[in-house]
Amino acid sequence: MQQFIDAAPGIRLWTEQRGAADAAPLLLVMGARASGVAWPEPLVDALAAHHRVIRYDHRDTGRSSWPFEERPYRIPDLADDVIAVLDGLGIDRAHIVGMSLGGMLAQLVLADHPDRLLSATLIGTSALSSTPYTRPDGTTVPVEELPGISPEVLELWARPVEDHGPTADMQRRIEHWRVLAGDQLPFDIDSFRALERRVIEHTGHDRTSTAHGRAEHDGMLRTDRLAKNEVPTLVICAPAEPVFPPPHPQHLAQCVRGARVVEIPGMAHALPPAVLEPLATAILRHTGAAAG
Repeated sequence: MQQFIDAAPGIRLWTEQRGAADAAPLLLVMGARASGVAWPEPLVDALAAHHRVIRYDHRDTGRSSWPFEERPYRIPDLADDVIAVLDGLGIDRAHIVGMSLGGMLAQLVLADHPDRLLSATLIGTSALSSTPYTRPDGTTVPVEELPGISPEVLELWARPVEDHGPTADMQRRIEHWRVLAGDQLPFDIDSFRALERRVIEHTGHDRTSTAHGRAEHDGMLRTDRLAKNEVPTLVICAPAEPVFPPPHPQHLAQCVRGARVVEIPGMAHALPPAVLEPLATAILRHTGAAAG
């Protein structure tokens, strides 16, 4: 079922629900510049067998409003959209699964609105905390010295997005996924091509907004509140991650009180078919335990 939610004046967000209406809600929050339909269908279906799954388009993606050029917003405003989606659908509390920027938004909700969450799962993201990372040997590493984004990803993100026609655009999109998918699993080009075709068809055009990369992100640290967290939290560790490589997941679990880490073999900063079953299993075990 599809529905539009009025999140703020002039801001409408596209949402989709799947699964039994009386099942525990589970909200999927995608990463920067990514439409909600970037969540792979097999993963959504696997989660919807146990949950009322909701996914939505961020501002400036998919079928939601594209307001940034006329009315710039801040990244924390996107976290407010998470609450607006829950309110608009009449959901008091939900499980949340956030990937990349979505994982940061999930942390903001963990910190600022813990009463709205049943559990949280954080994927491919970094801690909104200034707490140093403590290695297994007891030594510490300042946050600013943790591994950064790979040079290959940075170079790709620095390229201007230019209109050279649909064929060149699809090649650019596939190359982006090839880099984000890492080197531990074979690259499934067909699945990512199908994903991008689905995103373009859903959106109605092939333009990509850079709004999320330009939005102000000051004031996002939640060090003290995350350290006092009481919401059951799972951190997914992707060993081939090129954006927030290990030990970012371990650091995140240290910053969010009570969080635990589960590694998905071969996973990077993408969701190819090979990782979907173990990822769904990890999420459902976590939400099931939180419900119990």
